[in-house]
Amino acid sequence: MKILESRAWSYVILLAVYLLAGAAGVLCYLALPLPFWLALLIADVVSTVVTFLFSLIFRNASVYDPYWSVQPVVILIAFAIGRRLTAAMILPLVAVLLWGVRLTANWAYTFHGLTHQDWRYTMLKEKTGKGYFFVNFVGIHLVPTLVVYGCILPAVFTFVEVPAFNAGSAVFFAVSVLAVLLQGTADVQMHRYRKHRTTPFIRTGLWKYARHPNYLGEILMWWGVGLACVCIMPMRWYLLAGALANTLLFCCVSVPLADGRQAKKEGFAQYKRNTRIFLPIPKKQKTDPMS
Repeated sequence: MKILESRAWSYVILLAVYLLAGAAGVLCYLALPLPFWLALLIADVVSTVVTFLFSLIFRNASVYDPYWSVQPVVILIAFAIGRRLTAAMILPLVAVLLWGVRLTANWAYTFHGLTHQDWRYTMLKEKTGKGYFFVNFVGIHLVPTLVVYGCILPAVFTFVEVPAFNAGSAVFFAVSVLAVLLQGTADVQMHRYRKHRTTPFIRTGLWKYARHPNYLGEILMWWGVGLACVCIMPMRWYLLAGALANTLLFCCVSVPLADGRQAKKEGFAQYKRNTRIFLPIPKKQKTDPMS
């Protein structure tokens, strides 16, 4: 227990878990005589299962938390090794690397050790009881893996098919980079607020007019990557399904969970009326016709 309470030892343990999960995924991919996208999908699921098993061992679903940001980076670097990189490959690779470093750094900054679990997982465990095993594997581990797999797949196709670069791809690459900057700015502002919390809700910076500007950055990131790739591979338009699934995940799961938790605070109704969900721009206030 003392080891798990140690932040440093927890980092070491998680690094070992992810190296093992990554090795299992790589070996699985190399052993499967299947189309690259299908072999990658199965290998990704295998890595997720390994991570899930360790989350059971440590009784902490947050063992999976870094997977979201590590998975895409590892996949693209693996596909980049040994290839002659073109602009069409380099741009999504750079975007994903920037995104992955930022998100992983944010996780590392807020990580308190393996005795700490994300409040959402604890809430789900309390609500689902005996059904938590299924919710844990499917909802917390498998579904996010499949969503991020879908998000990164357009970029993987550019490494395999080597399409010609065009201006549209550059435009949407810029969207992804701006999305990363948006996320990073929102994170820094939130950390400052939590350090000097004086109000129930953060109402400064990007958060002054929006409740979830960080989620907007995550959504825009993957639409940028997807559209950048589809611009040079228009016949692969269906690869935008990953960005769509990611958008639905945040709109239908992440936002309701976060708002539901905030709703327990006094003044949330007024706060909600005064802010937008994603866009950090002023919201036109409705006037009361009886006033």
